Amino acid sequence: MRKLITWLALATTTLALASAASAGETMDRVISKKAMVVATNSGWPPQSFLDDSNQLVGFDIDVSKEIARRLGVEVSFDTPDWATMTGGHWQGRYDLGVGSVTPTKARAKVIDFEGVYYYSPYVYVVHKDSPAKSVVDLNGKIIGVETATTSEDFIRRQLEIDAPGLPPIEYKLEPGEIRTFADSMLPFDDLRLGDGVRLNAVIAPEQTAQNAIKNGYPLRILEGGYAFREPLVVIAEKGDAEWNAKIGGILDEMKKDGTLTKLTTKWYGKDYSAD
Repeated sequence: MRKLITWLALATTTLALASAASAGETMDRVISKKAMVVATNSGWPPQSFLDDSNQLVGFDIDVSKEIARRLGVEVSFDTPDWATMTGGHWQGRYDLGVGSVTPTKARAKVIDFEGVYYYSPYVYVVHKDSPAKSVVDLNGKIIGVETATTSEDFIRRQLEIDAPGLPPIEYKLEPGEIRTFADSMLPFDDLRLGDGVRLNAVIAPEQTAQNAIKNGYPLRILEGGYAFREPLVVIAEKGDAEWNAKIGGILDEMKKDGTLTKLTTKWYGKDYSAD
């Protein structure tokens, strides 16, 4: 009998240790601390930016706060550079990334995609005085893009979005020169100086372009269709299946109950969450 009890105790201990070993490190950390650190941007309106009170606000900030609320934890934010946020190997510095990240094949090697939470069409933006009427008129011109983003991959014809059901990407533009910028708004700052002063066009998310125009930038979006349309995902450090499932489930709930429709409409003026 004693041998049986000893064996059962050992078996129980072994199972407990195995369970602990397989438990998600990120999940454990967030639940034990009742706090979550989200990596995001600080200069990408209206996704995420500093308001007049130096507080982070925006669509991605509201999404992060709602995820934290449903987890029952507090949320704080860190704003690493884009390459750091999307490059993985976080080593526990961040628990989640909510920064309107496109799922690409290269990124899939270093970070996990928790789920699509909205979509973004990319557009061609020109100065309001530009003679350009279509994308063909931009061939041979100077094009500005934010570095290490899908807009740069697109203009260099290297874009590989890692999501099913998307139409093939069409490359219609042959730039004369590509200029890259470290921040999403910097290309618009150059373009606002006039057509051809520094740039002839910018490729950027429709939401970002519309926000710049709303804030007085003398720009316009070329008619005739998008450059491409991309899904945006919440990201996490690789390898925590439990955490991935939890966050993925929350995003599904937020889509089904209309939360993401409400938040995209609040910040962008229309629903960008629909599949």
